[in-house]
Amino acid sequence: MTKVPLLITFLIFSFSTVVGQENFYKQLADSALVLTNQKVQYDPAYFQIDYPNGDIPADKGVCTDVIIRAYRKLGIDLQKEVHEDMISNFGKYPQNWDLSKPDKNIDHRRVPNLMTFFTRHGFVKKISQEAKDYLPGDIVCWDLGGGITHIGIVANKKSPNGRNLIVHNIGAGQVLEDCLFNFKIIGHFQYEK
Repeated sequence: MTKVPLLITFLIFSFSTVVGQENFYKQLADSALVLTNQKVQYDPAYFQIDYPNGDIPADKGVCTDVIIRAYRKLGIDLQKEVHEDMISNFGKYPQNWDLSKPDKNIDHRRVPNLMTFFTRHGFVKKISQEAKDYLPGDIVCWDLGGGITHIGIVANKKSPNGRNLIVHNIGAGQVLEDCLFNFKIIGHFQYEK
């Protein structure tokens, strides 16, 4: 008889964990969507920012700032998370910028670093050409060509063809667009702390 309550406990825990995860990613997608109401000028400049919970001026940003700000709305500081991981594991991160140590002002604002962080601490999802595989709250990374990478969040709004839209900033501010397959996808992640 002790096996039945244990099985029931396991099923309840599994169900609540899955439901909690779905709610988190829905909230993440919603927080990204809220960002589209804020006017932001694309600005890739280097900024000195506070630590932790530092942010560049609210009216400026790039693609990574969409991710950072969406997570921050849920109480997750990617600046701190990435910086702490890079302090302990600097050699595991891309060495594209000739740095000799982590930089708390910029590291979390670089797509290759976020991809490394999400690979190390999140869930790597398959890359496919099937729109149904990209769910609200998923993080997607693209190769734009010429060594330029891009990142966005899958929204819970759909295009007329039924594909989930993306919240991103590719130069026109924080916008909602049907651009999932416009570029080569190089990363697909979920991350919840």
